[in-house]
Amino acid sequence: MGISAAFMVPHPPLIVAEVGRGEERKIQRTIDAYGEVARRIGALRPETIVVISPHQTMYADYFHISPGTWGKGDFGQFRAGQVRMEVPYDTIFVKELCQLADSCGLPAGTEGERDRRLDHGTMVPLYFVNQQWEGYRLVRIGLSGLPLKMHYDLGRCIFNAAEALGRQTVLIASGDLSHRLKAEGPYGYRKEGPKYDQQVMDIMGRAAFAELLDFPEDFCSQAGECGHRSFVMMAGALSQLQITPEKLSYEGPFGVGYGICAYSL
Repeated sequence: MGISAAFMVPHPPLIVAEVGRGEERKIQRTIDAYGEVARRIGALRPETIVVISPHQTMYADYFHISPGTWGKGDFGQFRAGQVRMEVPYDTIFVKELCQLADSCGLPAGTEGERDRRLDHGTMVPLYFVNQQWEGYRLVRIGLSGLPLKMHYDLGRCIFNAAEALGRQTVLIASGDLSHRLKAEGPYGYRKEGPKYDQQVMDIMGRAAFAELLDFPEDFCSQAGECGHRSFVMMAGALSQLQITPEKLSYEGPFGVGYGICAYSL
């Protein structure tokens, strides 16, 4: 038991057909890869799914882990309120993770929840997963402004929690890449955008995770990245495992980079 697979995925709301209303066809490779991720998770039938999301509650000096027994949300802010979901939380896993983080001196826990609703960084991956498997409990973890190494160390705590509980666990690192790939994109173009995407997809495709810690903060900021800390936390969780990496897709037609990679044992 423990972590049985992990996935790096993006979270564009328009990939949800009811949101995209046809625009999602422009990222068909991403849709196809997401379908493959969901099929693999469905085949594994995990007891617990851990989602690391940049759009979960975030603090400068604290890692927020969602409290309570359940979470629910919908895509109403994206004009698709009819697409909704409700998922149970793995309260035992959350308690174990909080204790492990505390023992490592990491500021993480369930305090300070600002919005109980599921964020789109969580719901987009689960939209696909739920088509294949719904018999899981969720652990939802946010990022922080703390150093990359501390995100990596919290990832190691995720691994240890899964091992200690004997939970069959799948880890999902949710995060887009650069938002600055094209002049007509949401944040315009900067040369750091394509460079960041190229470097990250190379690193993630080789599972050379230690290299993620070497990215300067100013470079990440200029690139307009979204998921770097998610990927670093996942890297920490996988650091004690022998994994096989697989790059499933990459594209960025809207000026935002969408990359999907899979890691199997």
